[in-house]
Amino acid sequence: MAESSSSTQMRRTLNLTGVTVNAMALIAPGAFLWITYQVQAAQTTPDGTSTAMDMWPGILFALILAFLTAISYSELAKIYPEAGTASAYYFAEKAFLDKTEPGHQKWARVAKLATGWAAHLFYWVYPGVMVSFMAILLAYIAGLFGINLSVPAEIAIGVIFSFVVGYIAYRGVTGSTLTAMLINIIQLTALVGFSILAIAYRLINPSHATFVHPNALSVVMPHSLIGVLFQSTIAILILVGFESCTAFGAEAINPKRDVPRAVLISLLIQGLIAYMFEYFAANFSLSDALTGTGANNAVIKGWDAAAASSAPIGDMIRLYGDTLLGGIGFGLTVVIAITVALAILGTTLSCFNTGVRVSYAMAQDAEMPEPLGLLHNQYATPHTAIWVMAVVSAIIGAIGTLSIVGLTLITLASNFGTFVLYALTCYWTIVAFGGRKEFNFFKHLFVPVLGLLANLAMLVTILFMGILGGGDSQTESIGALVIALAWAVVSGIYVVIRNRQSGRPLFVQRQSA
Repeated sequence: MAESSSSTQMRRTLNLTGVTVNAMALIAPGAFLWITYQVQAAQTTPDGTSTAMDMWPGILFALILAFLTAISYSELAKIYPEAGTASAYYFAEKAFLDKTEPGHQKWARVAKLATGWAAHLFYWVYPGVMVSFMAILLAYIAGLFGINLSVPAEIAIGVIFSFVVGYIAYRGVTGSTLTAMLINIIQLTALVGFSILAIAYRLINPSHATFVHPNALSVVMPHSLIGVLFQSTIAILILVGFESCTAFGAEAINPKRDVPRAVLISLLIQGLIAYMFEYFAANFSLSDALTGTGANNAVIKGWDAAAASSAPIGDMIRLYGDTLLGGIGFGLTVVIAITVALAILGTTLSCFNTGVRVSYAMAQDAEMPEPLGLLHNQYATPHTAIWVMAVVSAIIGAIGTLSIVGLTLITLASNFGTFVLYALTCYWTIVAFGGRKEFNFFKHLFVPVLGLLANLAMLVTILFMGILGGGDSQTESIGALVIALAWAVVSGIYVVIRNRQSGRPLFVQRQSA
């Protein structure tokens, strides 16, 4: 039997639950609470003022912005259930081809190429970021047992992890969905346990600690507008992924019904319920009992200790376990850290599955190299694209493992693609529904306009903050822009070469089918 074929078709095996859990795995609140809490605690405005007290309102504000984009994705998935694996790439083209005016139709290819470029910058860099986080996390777990891993050892862990994820994705979406389902159950259970323990620590207060928030209302109420806005620039990064289920249209049993629902349900469960609960508990329980070592070996507490720790959530779990559960803090920390590792596996796998499916759609459309459009005969997966992504993720992960500057740089590059993709999708919603009988002012104009402006604002704010900050922050932001520009140049060169070979124009006028 031939290993791959361009005629093999993907199989429709996913119901609403299957589509939803793949998106839920990419959002992964269990992973991001552990990964980003230190950055959120350490964040300051350019004048040095801490924004940590506005962490929870910042997440709420970011969640509202995320829902604006999610509604746009959901509405496009309703009218284009035939999008298959192409997701926003297909939406972009159809939004223009469905117009009767030739002047609109000629922009179809430009729109889909811009969307495909942004999607690849997001989906093909993001897994490498997760590979870095996994290597760092496993090094932390090893350190708990007194084992100090070298940088080459961490890179080796990342390489192995990348190919393990690739193998799971290679075996098919059914196995990936089962993996995602189990990981979601485990991480949500762990988060509920942590949150209950954290709230109990605050209410019992066995250490007679002084808490950073005087009461529950202080956790949820904004303390300053600038603080909320700055915190939202981090928080929006932990909410991306709800749209990934739109790339499973070819494998959904009922894509017209289930894909639009899955976009919103995944964000509702992971964003509104999980994040709001766990971040409330973490902030409500943070106190001066959490200590660390600062400059000149000075003892630091509370926000300062959380900002200085490589794993503040791990430190908090150990404190709560020791004081409330008879000294089991160490074991509890190890258990939760393992669940975080599983969550990182889930989010990396989900991004693999989404990214290679968009590449597959573009290759089928002759906009990317043909081998990326081949499906495995037995597993019906774009296996060539999967193994290429595994190699790319291992390389990007190694860059992130070398230094915090490298890790932040690749994160910003991925985020650049994310916000451009989200902004474009909001705009395609406006274009697609303009003149349609299904047009609804609120869902098809008001919401996508706000989503477009919000995503552009987040993009500008994140890059502006980095460049304004100088030093490493400036290096990271400029480096991310260079990666984005380099990918644009490579994509442009490929399009030009393909156009010359095929005689295909960039601007083409044609009637919709």
